[in-house]
Parts: sequence; C-alpha cells; structure tokens
Amino acid sequence: MTDVLRRGRASLALSFFAQGVAFALLVTRIPAIQDRYGVSDALLPAFLAAVPVLAGVGSVTTERLVKRIPPSRVLRWSQPVVLLALLGVGAGDRMVELGVALAAFGLAVGALDASMNMLGVSLQRSYGRSIMLSFHAAYSLGGIVGASLAWVGAHWDLALVVSYLPVVVVLVPAALVGSRWYVDGGVGRPGVADEAQAEGGPVVFKVLLPLCLVMTFAYIGDSTVSNWSAKYLQDVLGSSEQLATVPYNVYMVTTLLGRAIGDFGVRRFGAVAVVRGGALMAAAGFAVVAGASGAWVGMLGFTLVGVGLCVLVPQTFAAAGRLFPGASDTAVARLNVFNYVGFLIGSPLVGALGDAWNYRGAMLVPMVLVLVTLVYARSFAAQPDRYGDGHERPRTADVG
Repeated sequence: MTDVLRRGRASLALSFFAQGVAFALLVTRIPAIQDRYGVSDALLPAFLAAVPVLAGVGSVTTERLVKRIPPSRVLRWSQPVVLLALLGVGAGDRMVELGVALAAFGLAVGALDASMNMLGVSLQRSYGRSIMLSFHAAYSLGGIVGASLAWVGAHWDLALVVSYLPVVVVLVPAALVGSRWYVDGGVGRPGVADEAQAEGGPVVFKVLLPLCLVMTFAYIGDSTVSNWSAKYLQDVLGSSEQLATVPYNVYMVTTLLGRAIGDFGVRRFGAVAVVRGGALMAAAGFAVVAGASGAWVGMLGFTLVGVGLCVLVPQTFAAAGRLFPGASDTAVARLNVFNYVGFLIGSPLVGALGDAWNYRGAMLVPMVLVLVTLVYARSFAAQPDRYGDGHERPRTADVG
C-alpha cells in the first residue's frame, strides 16, 4: 500500500474525528444554548429541525459541486466553516445571530458529511478491502471527546465561547494541514478510477432506495438512543438522574469499539453477514429496553443497540459505492440526505408515540424498523444485482 493512501487514510480519519467533536459539542450543550439566547421550548424544535434540513440542502449541493471540483476541496473548506459556525453559536448574543450560525453549521455539515464519505468510499476502493468502519470509529471517538469536553464546560459553568474557542483554535489548523493529504478517487492504484468509470452509469434511485431506507431506519434508532435514553431510564425505569446519563455514554463507547473491529468482521464474514448480525443485535437491544424490569437491564439493552447499529451506516455508504462504482460520489451524496431524514423523524416519532401510548411500546418501533434491514441485506453484497434479473455480474474492481 502506497504512502499516499496511508497519509490519505490518516488525514481523512482526522476529519471524521474533528466532525465528531464539533457535533457532540453542539448537541450536548443545547440547554446552555437555549438559556444563552432565551429560546423558548416552543421555538427550540424549529431551530433544531432547521439544522438537518439545511444539512440535506448542503448534501444535495455537494452532489452538484463535485461534478466540477474534487470532493477533497469541498471537504477542505467545509470543515473550517463547521468549526467556525460552532464558535459563532457560542459567541453570539441575539437570536438572529444564533439563526445565522446554525444555518451556516447545517449547510456546511451537509457538505462535510457528503464529501467525507465520498472520500472514504473511494479510498476503500483504492485499498481493495473494507476500511469504512475505521473512519466512523474516528467519528465516534470524536463524539466521546466532544461530549466529555461539554461535560467539563457544564460542570465548571463555563461560557459557551470559552468551551468552544480552544477546540476551534486547535482543530481548524489541524484540519487545514491534514487536508493536504486527502486522496480523491483512483489515486494510489493505477487503473482503479478507469475501471470504476467503465462500470459507471446513472444512479438509479429505485436501486439506491433500499440503502436509503436502511440509512433512515439506522438514524431513527440512533436518535432514539440519543434523545430518549436518559428520559426512559429516569421516568420509566426509575433510575436516578446521574445514572440516567450513563446509557448514552456507554452507547458511544460500544459504537466506537464495534466500529474499531467491524472492518475485520467484514473482511472475514462479508458485509451481508455483518449487516444482518448488526440489525439482529440492535433489534434485540430495543426489545430488552422495552421489556426491562430495571435501570441496569435497560442499560444492557441500549448497549446492545450500540453494538448493532454501529455497523449499519458505514456499510450503507460502502454499499452505495459498490452499487454505482462509476458514480459513487453522486450515490453517496443522495444517500447522505437520508441520514438527516432519519434524524428528523426519529426523536419526534418516539416522543409522540410515548405521549400517546407509552414509552415501552414506543421502543418497539425502532426495533421493527431496524429488522426491516434484513429484507434489504442483499443490497450489501460485494457483487450486487444491479440489473434486476437475479444474476450477479462479474466486477473488474471490488471495494473489498
């Protein structure tokens, strides 16, 4: 493996890590942001919903941009914008300033997420084996670091700008320096780009749709844990307020561990088996949560959910690259939109069902949706049927 690819992999992992830190610092300090700007409980959902909506716009825009400029350039300049917009959220005083900062954050995050995963898919093709999970493991590590820094800020009652400024001062130059070694598709293995282009063709949404559904269901499950695990343990299972904060931290740690070793599982057993196993594990976790008799059993359930869900999103992006090797950037950009669709649907869906029915029953909904992934598991095959006639076609370039 060439030094070019190794440096490209390391620099892209740094980008995933920085994004994990930034996103965690934003979402874990939402109460402090609300207090700083005087955002009412009625208005807060509109602010929160605007970010993924604009991120979807950013992802669609990136699909068009990469037809003219390489994804590495989009990533190089969108990452500093995300970090500076985070600083803007912490530094403003008026609600209009918050709106502008969140709008910039959302648009830049869409471009960032799309271009990062485009580069990840193309690097995996150049490596010739599964490495996508390692990038998302770096994101999970960044999320843990960001959440820990947010806890420090909240514990010491630091102003948001004081919490955010050191992170931005460190990560912006690091990301810009690291961006020198980003690798666009086909670099490092002669002929890879040509082979992929030879197998190209338009992205057929009907073929991409199963992966879009899997992406949506995975993020519905993820947002359920992110937004409702603490409330569920405290209000339904009777835990203390301190113990109720543990499940999400454990979820993040198990996500990191699962992704750190997930690529080995894909290489050994194949993507289809790993996705099926992950879906079954996540569904079992939600079932344990729904039937839990106490807080510790509930925490076990959320842990199982983390182990299962962590493999689905990276493998969904990788599968899109396999389905459309000559148009992987377009496929990834379109698929990335459903990341935000799941995020938008998940939390309100569980909350509405919990209020109208009960929260134990609401936990069964992401369980069922994750199980639907089993129906579409064939879309993750190394040589999927793109032609609809039941026959796999030989490929001249395999992602691994």
